[in-house]
Amino acid sequence: MADVILQAKIRNRIIPIRGIRVMLDKDLAEFYGVETKVLNQAVKRNTERFPADFMFQLTLEEFNELVINCDHIGHSESLRSQFVTSKRGGRRYLPYVFTEHGIAMLSSVLKSKRAIQVNIAIVRVFVIVSRIINSSNDLVEKINKLEEKYDTHDKKIKDIFTALDYLIKGEEEKNNKKQEIGFKCK
Repeated sequence: MADVILQAKIRNRIIPIRGIRVMLDKDLAEFYGVETKVLNQAVKRNTERFPADFMFQLTLEEFNELVINCDHIGHSESLRSQFVTSKRGGRRYLPYVFTEHGIAMLSSVLKSKRAIQVNIAIVRVFVIVSRIINSSNDLVEKINKLEEKYDTHDKKIKDIFTALDYLIKGEEEKNNKKQEIGFKCK
Protein backbone atom coordinates (compact mmCIF):
# COMPACT_ATOMS: atom_id res chain seq x y z
CA MET A 1 0.00 0.00 0.00
CA ALA A 2 2.80 2.41 0.92
CA ASP A 3 4.50 1.62 -2.39
CA VAL A 4 1.33 2.55 -4.31
CA ILE A 5 1.05 5.84 -2.42
CA LEU A 6 4.72 6.59 -3.09
CA GLN A 7 4.26 5.82 -6.79
CA ALA A 8 1.26 8.16 -6.94
CA LYS A 9 3.26 10.95 -5.31
CA ILE A 10 6.14 10.35 -7.71
CA ARG A 11 3.83 10.36 -10.74
CA ASN A 12 2.54 13.79 -9.69
CA ARG A 13 6.08 15.17 -9.60
CA ILE A 14 7.12 14.05 -13.10
CA ILE A 15 6.97 17.09 -15.36
CA PRO A 16 7.62 17.68 -19.07
CA ILE A 17 10.51 20.05 -19.84
CA ARG A 18 12.10 20.39 -23.29
CA GLY A 19 9.90 17.58 -24.55
CA ILE A 20 11.13 15.02 -22.00
CA ARG A 21 9.85 13.85 -18.63
CA VAL A 22 11.97 14.95 -15.68
CA MET A 23 11.89 15.45 -11.93
CA LEU A 24 13.13 18.47 -9.97
CA ASP A 25 16.14 18.08 -7.70
CA LYS A 26 14.02 19.44 -4.83
CA ASP A 27 11.39 16.73 -5.28
CA LEU A 28 13.98 13.98 -5.58
CA ALA A 29 15.75 15.20 -2.43
CA GLU A 30 12.44 15.13 -0.60
CA PHE A 31 11.77 11.53 -1.68
CA TYR A 32 15.31 10.45 -0.76
CA GLY A 33 15.06 12.17 2.63
CA VAL A 34 18.02 14.51 2.10
CA GLU A 35 18.40 18.24 1.60
CA THR A 36 18.45 19.49 -1.98
CA LYS A 37 21.91 20.90 -1.33
CA VAL A 38 23.19 17.46 -0.27
CA LEU A 39 21.74 15.79 -3.37
CA ASN A 40 23.30 18.38 -5.69
CA GLN A 41 26.67 18.17 -3.90
CA ALA A 42 26.70 14.39 -4.40
CA VAL A 43 25.93 14.91 -8.08
CA LYS A 44 28.65 17.58 -8.45
CA ARG A 45 31.21 15.23 -6.91
CA ASN A 46 30.29 12.75 -9.70
CA THR A 47 29.70 15.04 -12.71
CA GLU A 48 31.04 12.45 -15.17
CA ARG A 49 28.05 10.26 -14.32
CA PHE A 50 25.54 12.98 -15.24
CA PRO A 51 25.81 14.13 -18.87
CA ALA A 52 23.35 16.69 -20.26
CA ASP A 53 20.82 14.02 -21.28
CA PHE A 54 20.73 12.75 -17.65
CA MET A 55 20.53 16.10 -15.83
CA PHE A 56 20.39 19.79 -16.72
CA GLN A 57 19.71 23.14 -15.10
CA LEU A 58 16.50 24.98 -15.94
CA THR A 59 16.67 28.35 -17.64
CA LEU A 60 14.92 31.28 -16.00
CA GLU A 61 12.20 31.16 -18.68
CA GLU A 62 11.63 27.44 -18.10
CA PHE A 63 11.49 27.98 -14.36
CA ASN A 64 8.99 30.85 -14.64
CA GLU A 65 6.82 28.81 -17.01
CA LEU A 66 6.97 25.89 -14.61
CA VAL A 67 5.85 28.10 -11.73
CA ILE A 68 2.94 29.41 -13.80
CA ASN A 69 1.93 25.92 -14.94
CA CYS A 70 2.13 24.53 -11.41
CA ASP A 71 -0.23 27.19 -9.99
CA HIS A 72 -3.25 25.02 -10.71
CA ILE A 73 -1.87 21.96 -8.86
CA GLY A 74 -0.62 23.79 -5.79
CA HIS A 75 3.13 23.36 -6.28
CA SER A 76 3.91 26.92 -7.33
CA GLU A 77 4.52 28.28 -3.80
CA SER A 78 7.13 25.64 -3.06
CA LEU A 79 8.72 26.28 -6.45
CA ARG A 80 8.80 30.05 -5.90
CA SER A 81 10.28 29.64 -2.46
CA GLN A 82 13.12 27.52 -3.73
CA PHE A 83 14.49 30.29 -5.95
CA VAL A 84 15.15 33.16 -3.55
CA THR A 85 17.95 35.65 -3.95
CA SER A 86 17.75 37.11 -0.46
CA LYS A 87 20.37 36.63 2.24
CA ARG A 88 17.83 34.90 4.50
CA GLY A 89 18.27 31.58 2.81
CA GLY A 90 16.67 29.66 0.04
CA ARG A 91 18.13 28.74 -3.26
CA ARG A 92 20.29 31.19 -5.15
CA TYR A 93 20.41 29.27 -8.39
CA LEU A 94 17.93 27.72 -10.78
CA PRO A 95 16.89 24.12 -10.09
CA TYR A 96 18.35 21.08 -11.76
CA VAL A 97 16.14 18.43 -13.28
CA PHE A 98 16.88 14.77 -13.79
CA THR A 99 15.71 12.54 -16.61
CA GLU A 100 14.81 8.90 -16.09
CA HIS A 101 18.45 7.94 -16.81
CA GLY A 102 19.77 10.56 -14.40
CA ILE A 103 17.48 9.27 -11.68
CA ALA A 104 18.73 5.73 -12.28
CA MET A 105 22.29 7.06 -12.02
CA LEU A 106 21.48 8.68 -8.67
CA SER A 107 21.37 5.18 -7.16
CA SER A 108 25.13 4.90 -7.72
CA VAL A 109 25.70 8.24 -5.96
CA LEU A 110 23.20 7.99 -3.09
CA LYS A 111 23.72 4.68 -1.36
CA SER A 112 21.27 4.62 1.52
CA LYS A 113 18.60 1.91 1.71
CA ARG A 114 15.91 4.56 1.34
CA ALA A 115 17.60 5.94 -1.79
CA ILE A 116 17.66 2.47 -3.35
CA GLN A 117 13.97 1.84 -2.54
CA VAL A 118 12.92 5.26 -3.82
CA ASN A 119 14.99 4.79 -6.98
CA ILE A 120 13.27 1.49 -7.71
CA ALA A 121 9.85 3.13 -7.21
CA ILE A 122 10.76 6.07 -9.45
CA VAL A 123 12.04 3.86 -12.26
CA ARG A 124 8.84 1.79 -12.05
CA VAL A 125 6.73 4.95 -12.34
CA PHE A 126 8.71 6.12 -15.38
CA VAL A 127 8.11 2.71 -17.00
CA ILE A 128 4.37 2.97 -16.27
CA VAL A 129 4.21 6.52 -17.67
CA SER A 130 6.08 5.40 -20.81
CA ARG A 131 3.62 2.54 -21.33
CA ILE A 132 0.66 4.89 -20.92
CA ILE A 133 2.11 7.36 -23.41
CA ASN A 134 2.93 4.61 -25.93
CA SER A 135 -0.56 3.11 -25.65
CA SER A 136 -2.12 6.55 -26.05
CA ASN A 137 0.04 7.15 -29.15
CA ASP A 138 -1.23 3.84 -30.57
CA LEU A 139 -4.78 4.91 -29.79
CA VAL A 140 -4.28 8.27 -31.52
CA GLU A 141 -2.94 6.46 -34.59
CA LYS A 142 -5.97 4.14 -34.68
CA ILE A 143 -8.36 7.08 -34.32
CA ASN A 144 -6.63 8.89 -37.20
CA LYS A 145 -7.00 5.80 -39.41
CA LEU A 146 -10.69 5.58 -38.53
CA GLU A 147 -11.17 9.26 -39.36
CA GLU A 148 -9.52 8.76 -42.75
CA LYS A 149 -11.70 5.73 -43.40
CA TYR A 150 -14.89 7.58 -42.49
CA ASP A 151 -13.87 10.64 -44.50
CA THR A 152 -13.66 8.36 -47.55
CA HIS A 153 -17.02 6.81 -46.66
CA ASP A 154 -18.56 10.25 -46.16
CA LYS A 155 -17.47 11.30 -49.65
CA LYS A 156 -18.90 8.13 -51.18
CA ILE A 157 -22.18 8.56 -49.28
CA LYS A 158 -22.43 12.19 -50.45
CA ASP A 159 -21.87 11.00 -54.04
CA ILE A 160 -24.66 8.44 -53.62
CA PHE A 161 -27.06 11.11 -52.29
CA THR A 162 -26.13 13.44 -55.15
CA ALA A 163 -26.88 10.66 -57.65
CA LEU A 164 -30.18 9.86 -55.91
CA ASP A 165 -31.14 13.55 -55.94
CA TYR A 166 -30.42 13.69 -59.66
CA LEU A 167 -32.54 10.59 -60.31
CA ILE A 168 -35.39 11.79 -58.07
CA LYS A 169 -35.45 15.24 -59.69
CA GLY A 170 -35.44 13.62 -63.11
CA GLU A 171 -38.44 11.48 -62.16
CA GLU A 172 -40.26 14.50 -60.71
CA GLU A 173 -39.72 16.44 -63.92
CA LYS A 174 -41.13 13.53 -65.94
CA ASN A 175 -44.15 13.33 -63.64
CA ASN A 176 -44.70 17.10 -63.75
CA LYS A 177 -44.81 17.11 -67.53
CA LYS A 178 -48.30 15.86 -68.24
CA GLN A 179 -48.76 14.61 -71.71
CA GLU A 180 -51.71 16.18 -73.35
CA ILE A 181 -54.20 13.83 -74.93
CA GLY A 182 -55.21 14.41 -78.48
CA PHE A 183 -53.80 16.03 -81.53
CA LYS A 184 -51.44 18.92 -81.38
CA CYS A 185 -52.06 21.78 -83.72
CA LYS A 186 -49.42 24.13 -84.81
